[in-house]
Amino acid sequence: MSIKNAAEKLICQQAMTKEDFIELLGYFGNSDIMALLKEEALKLRRKYYGNKVFTRGLIEFTNYCKNNCYYCGIRAGNQNARRYRLAPEEILECCQEGHHLGFRTFVLQGGEDPFYTDEKIAAIIREIKYHYPDCAVTLSIGEKPRESYRLFREAGADRYLLRHETADEAHYRQLHPDSMSLSTRRQCLWDLKDLGYQVGAGMMVGSPGQSDQTLAEDLLLLQELEPQMVGIGPFIPHHDTRFAKEPAGSVELTLYLLSVVRILLPAVLLPSTTALGTLDPLGREKGLAAGANVVMPNLSPLRNRKQYELYDNKICTGEEAAECRGCLEQRVRNAGFELVSERGDAPFLPKKLNPMYKENR
Repeated sequence: MSIKNAAEKLICQQAMTKEDFIELLGYFGNSDIMALLKEEALKLRRKYYGNKVFTRGLIEFTNYCKNNCYYCGIRAGNQNARRYRLAPEEILECCQEGHHLGFRTFVLQGGEDPFYTDEKIAAIIREIKYHYPDCAVTLSIGEKPRESYRLFREAGADRYLLRHETADEAHYRQLHPDSMSLSTRRQCLWDLKDLGYQVGAGMMVGSPGQSDQTLAEDLLLLQELEPQMVGIGPFIPHHDTRFAKEPAGSVELTLYLLSVVRILLPAVLLPSTTALGTLDPLGREKGLAAGANVVMPNLSPLRNRKQYELYDNKICTGEEAAECRGCLEQRVRNAGFELVSERGDAPFLPKKLNPMYKENR
């Protein structure tokens, strides 16, 4: 077949423009090009990671949040959410169980909860690193001042997940209250990268108001930032939000974008998300087959799983950690890959000089 221009540019690792990305998104539904990009994505995945799939032990330690993002089930304005916080010793118990099960990365995820001061977070990081020095600590706790990120990094945090959700200003305003800003989110991402974190960005696929133009902006941001991790999952509505009646995002478009991002950032750590598995019983396997190489089973206490409800019908809320890991291990094997007990750091690759960096400082 004749390779279309934008797909050819992507495969040849040429810099892409917004127009290129819009053209590329226009090929969604073209079975020949989708198969070609999926094949290229798997080739690159095997080049950098072989058949390995890395696990991240997810610890959802608070569902309090000061923000009121319109799509989120734990937003501050949701009076129906049953709130909880884990004590430091409970977090360490989750890590103990996870380490026993073979996890070598712990992801501390929570809403932006002022109860957990910078000092409290730093103390938790130090405790985890003291007891489990062979493990990586990933934070996913939202927007913070640069000095907070510096404190966490000095305490031992290795990675930081901060999905940008959308890189288009008008679309951002549809999803967030006026108290939040896209420029702040972008600045946080650049600060994290400058401080030496392995950085994760990413977006929801099919969020209300999204278009090929807004998705092209997302892909441009990823090209500029060159994060080591990218989290892409389909939008799923929550019944206590203004978007309760909106349709969920497309599994197939999410899979297409996983392949595109794998080619755009060949050595990226790319999760096959719980949201994919929520919308499609084989969603996580399909994500791995599209170029993903990370899964994130839940280490949170069973009693709190259903309370950390970002969206409706989230899977695995009733499984013990060992059950969840065992289930995923079999699923990964069935998909032709191997679940490994490693930290799973992104390999160091020389980065292109980024003209956006000084501008975003």
